[in-house]
Amino acid sequence: MKRRQFVRGLGAAGIATGLAACQRGKQSARTASGRRFNWKLVTTWPPNFPIFHEGVERFSRDVSKMSNGRLRITVFAGGELIPPLQSFDAVSQGTVEMGHGAAYYWSGKIPAAQFFTAVPFGLNAQGMNAWMYYGDGRKLWQEVYQPFNLTPLPMGNTGVQMGGWFRKKIESMADLKGLKMRIPGLGGKVMAKAGVNPVLLAGGEIYTSLERGNIDATEWVGPYHDLRLGLHRAADYYYYPGWHEPGPTLELIINSSAWQELPQDLQLIVENAAAASNIWMLSEFEAKNLAALKTLREKHRVEILPFPDDVIAALKQLTAESLNEEAAKDATFAKVLSAYRAFAKDNAQWNTLSETAYAKALS
Repeated sequence: MKRRQFVRGLGAAGIATGLAACQRGKQSARTASGRRFNWKLVTTWPPNFPIFHEGVERFSRDVSKMSNGRLRITVFAGGELIPPLQSFDAVSQGTVEMGHGAAYYWSGKIPAAQFFTAVPFGLNAQGMNAWMYYGDGRKLWQEVYQPFNLTPLPMGNTGVQMGGWFRKKIESMADLKGLKMRIPGLGGKVMAKAGVNPVLLAGGEIYTSLERGNIDATEWVGPYHDLRLGLHRAADYYYYPGWHEPGPTLELIINSSAWQELPQDLQLIVENAAAASNIWMLSEFEAKNLAALKTLREKHRVEILPFPDDVIAALKQLTAESLNEEAAKDATFAKVLSAYRAFAKDNAQWNTLSETAYAKALS
């Protein structure tokens, strides 16, 4: 009888202990979700730069609203807190929690990072989003950035860019030789094989360098941003298509140690706000490029020219050579290249029946 009472007492005590532990778990979860975070985000863009920097400001507001102020992100333009092209190191080291820019800016540190912005003659914006969200793009990106204590997310896309501004006409490959051109990423490597001297400049330095003749050509983004930067006043010839950047993805980088401290609901808010900004930026580019192109053509009488067919063919061949050469030097680059090419091949087969066929039907 006493033994039965003891067992019943032990069972009640166990239940009470279990309930108490459950209650502590709930309290702990509430405490974690109620914690407030104040983060800093640095960009590679000039202050108030349309779409790019403004899009990051919008992201910050969205996160604050969705989290009811539990995660507040203060945004600093390039140079306000950190030099534009030092944002990668600042986030990696934990000086700030977040950064926004383009992965190909870090090609000197991580050659494979270039795949997560744009590949010449590669995926367009739709293809990049498909690779990132439903292919293995984002997984590979996280793997490549993991040694640097960084968690990346896609956050923005310009769509197909223009081919660039040139101070002289490009009628053959010979006209490219010896030119100094602001062009980053894999496009810069391809141009180097064509005899161009590629230069990496932050956005705020481009106009002055072109206007003063320190560079002979530059690519930037597209009609809307190129018009605002006044590049039509510094060069006479505007070329298309943007073979070098068919679907440039912008990145949100997060210090992984800080990321792991966020409760799961705040992580989800950040991921969804970044995805929303990804679509918002691309959509605004598409809309504003229309009006800007008309202004450049009709008001400023800019000569808008296609690259000659033989130039495009030669650049395409040089792209394949450049990618293979980079892969031979870096195992990680080779791994990402293999995955990228496999996805791009399947994507191209579908595009032949969808986007390409539709564009042909409209012409």
